[in-house]
Amino acid sequence: MWWAGMITMLAHFILKEKLHIFGVLGCILCVVGSTSIVLHAPKERDIESVTQVWDLATEPGFIAYSVVVVFLVILLIIQMAPRYGQTHLLVYVGICSLMGSLTVMGVKAMGIGLKLTFEGMNQFVFPQTWFFTVVVIICCLVQMNYLNKALDTFNTAVISPVYYVMFTILTIFASMIMFKDWNSQNASQIVTEICGFITILSGTFLLHKTKDMGNSSTTEPPALSNS
Repeated sequence: MWWAGMITMLAHFILKEKLHIFGVLGCILCVVGSTSIVLHAPKERDIESVTQVWDLATEPGFIAYSVVVVFLVILLIIQMAPRYGQTHLLVYVGICSLMGSLTVMGVKAMGIGLKLTFEGMNQFVFPQTWFFTVVVIICCLVQMNYLNKALDTFNTAVISPVYYVMFTILTIFASMIMFKDWNSQNASQIVTEICGFITILSGTFLLHKTKDMGNSSTTEPPALSNS
């Protein structure tokens, strides 16, 4: 199902948007690179309660990551978005991706809470569950706001893969910090993920550099006749 989704998304970019050849290559590199990372991503540990997730979320490593993410998001919103938001797609996409990594961590906690609650162990008696719920709501609102701005400003065929790969990378990175999943990986898996990351960067670079190709002929004003 995952591969079917990737193939369908790539076909949509090529057939509907009629991307430049380098844009198509960029999409392919993004999909291949993200596939490599996802398929070789470390397995997550079993979590038995929301309080256990809270203990992981309040460890120094993830707190430091969260502080950096919030700082970067505020910087992008206040300083970068008003100046470069309309010309550099990485501004809006960066905000969405950074917030998305925190959203996924909160959704994981909520999912665990709901699962255990349905099994008879009510997790909503813990304030941590409600805290994660508030975090998810705030992060989702910010994400949707700036994702809509990005889609209104730039080509959807470029925004979709760039947002997908940035969101995937940051989410896996946040999960590795929070759940310490790298402890179960061997050298081969780590090297494969690094290669996938480099491939994604190459594809994203191509998409960003070729996003305006093919528009010059339609944006130039018609020549005026001297007669």
